[in-house]
Amino acid sequence: MNLNRKNMPTESELEILQIIWQHGPSSVRFVNNLLNEQREVGYTTTLKIMQIMTEKGLVSRDTSSRTHVYDAEVLEQDTQHNLLNSFIKKTYRGSAMKLVMQALGQQKASADDIEKLKAIIEDIENQNK
Repeated sequence: MNLNRKNMPTESELEILQIIWQHGPSSVRFVNNLLNEQREVGYTTTLKIMQIMTEKGLVSRDTSSRTHVYDAEVLEQDTQHNLLNSFIKKTYRGSAMKLVMQALGQQKASADDIEKLKAIIEDIENQNK
């Protein structure tokens, strides 16, 4: 599924998606219990968010048993890609370079990180030949 502005996950929806991506199809109770390990969230709040996520097409609901089970309808990698692109457009006026420079300027990069960046740059250069 291609995410657009209308069905882009909110921060709360993204938290729930991350649980489902990590643990697979999950009940509201399971998701709520994991959310409560980080901060207090009411069961009905989690249920309502997951119902909205179903309407948005972010998750599907299996109602074949008494306990409804929700599964992700969007891929983690696709969601990360779409959220990052949106963030770069809004925050850095579309410049990935500005984002990278900002990130590298915020903290010291390890020698391993620098080597990985060099390898990525080399791959990009090879693709452009």
